[in-house]
Amino acid sequence: MPSSPPTPSFGAAFRRLGALASLRGRHRVLHLTTLAFFLTFLVWFDMAPFARQIGAELHLSQGQLLTLSLCNLALAVPARIGVGMLLDRFGPRRVFASILIFAVVPNTLFATASSFPVLVVSRLLLGVVGAGFVVGVRMVAEWFPRAEIGTAEGFYGGWGNFGSAAASLVLPGLSVALAGHTGGWRWGTGLAGVLCALYGVVYLLAVRDTPEGAPYRRPRRQGALEVTSRRAVFALLAVQLPPIAALGLVAYRVYDAGVIPASGLAAVVLVLVAAYAAQAVRTLAVNRPALADARPPAERYPFRLVALLSLAYFVTFGTELAVVSLLPGYFADTFGLGVTAAAAAGSAFACTNLITRPAGGLLSDALPRRRTALRILLTGAVAVFLVLSRMTGGWGLWAGVALVALASVFVQGGNGAVYAMVPLVNPRSGGQIAGLTGAYGNVGGIVFTSVLAFDGGDVHLLFLVIALCAAAMALLTLGLPEPGGTTGGTDAPHARPRSAAPPATPSRPTTRTR
Repeated sequence: MPSSPPTPSFGAAFRRLGALASLRGRHRVLHLTTLAFFLTFLVWFDMAPFARQIGAELHLSQGQLLTLSLCNLALAVPARIGVGMLLDRFGPRRVFASILIFAVVPNTLFATASSFPVLVVSRLLLGVVGAGFVVGVRMVAEWFPRAEIGTAEGFYGGWGNFGSAAASLVLPGLSVALAGHTGGWRWGTGLAGVLCALYGVVYLLAVRDTPEGAPYRRPRRQGALEVTSRRAVFALLAVQLPPIAALGLVAYRVYDAGVIPASGLAAVVLVLVAAYAAQAVRTLAVNRPALADARPPAERYPFRLVALLSLAYFVTFGTELAVVSLLPGYFADTFGLGVTAAAAAGSAFACTNLITRPAGGLLSDALPRRRTALRILLTGAVAVFLVLSRMTGGWGLWAGVALVALASVFVQGGNGAVYAMVPLVNPRSGGQIAGLTGAYGNVGGIVFTSVLAFDGGDVHLLFLVIALCAAAMALLTLGLPEPGGTTGGTDAPHARPRSAAPPATPSRPTTRTR
């Protein structure tokens, strides 16, 4: 007779947190995958610390630098969805290794570029590398049981995401040591890409997709996310529209900066319309059984859960992307700080990710209902951002730093709470669901950053918009179903990480894994 699942509790959650120090079994796979994510973010954000130097050496305007920053984000939106599809089909080991090895190509192109068009192409392609996060979400879900999934995914997301901060902390000093101040950025960024590719080979050889004997579950039909009812098909078509619209918004901002002409903007819009039409056709073709309401009740899952988690990540991760980029300037303007001091004060938000995102996942594991953790964190975000929207320089620098750090607890903890549920929605399509949810996080960053651009740079208004969005999302969690899926992990403390390939699933042969 099967044993009942363990009852959630804070004591059990903290014991599992201590187990993260292990380098054996599933924890070994977790650490190897977290390092892979760390390196993809190191490469994806390797331009940020050198932006001013690159602009001076290559005589780029402020509009051109803005365009490069937007190009860095743009393709990450569709790439996360596309990578999710590849992941469900080929498995995380091969897909993550391929992304890591691929990174050296556009990154080397960027490091050796001497013209603006080449820089644009390289940063667009590096957006694909930024989609690597999605792969690790499913890999972790294949190795950890449901009771531990929030803590494991939170650790993976929080520590892997630190790669963006490491790019600013490590690469400038490395570039000066290798080549001095002039042109040193080429050596610093180029070396990051080489390191990423070398680790791709290591990752390919060091991990397998699932624990020994566990099958890798794949969607029955490829090409689009499988849903399980007619209503869900049309809901999916609606959910697929905002990521396309966000790319149009990026194109408009590039046009508004004077980088592309009106004809270029029109061409981009036509391409995006065609892309959405093609995606809609694939969605309808893959989901013919759902259109006929022919899916058995046992196979159904609530698509409402996918849509609401995507919106929640729009708020939490979108806020993180927008706030991290504006805080140094905000502290400089509000408290009269110099560049170095303002950057240090702004880092109060980014550096806490090592703790706050795992904490959000742990809270989700510890509470009887995972949606409760997300609601608590969103409500906290509402309160803090309402206060930040009223903050002035007269409050004092330490009050500002403390409020920003507190905001990070709720926002980044919310990221962890979202991905504590994403792998449990429909494990067979876990990559695509993780990719769609992740894409909405990037969409949120684009939208919130655009709010700041369109309102003339009023940070206080942006903080108020974030608070209102978080409040709306906290209310929506009242209708958030509890995810009922299981993960691929087992409760064995030290599953063997390498062996022969697992058996094939009944519905489709598996690819060979190490």
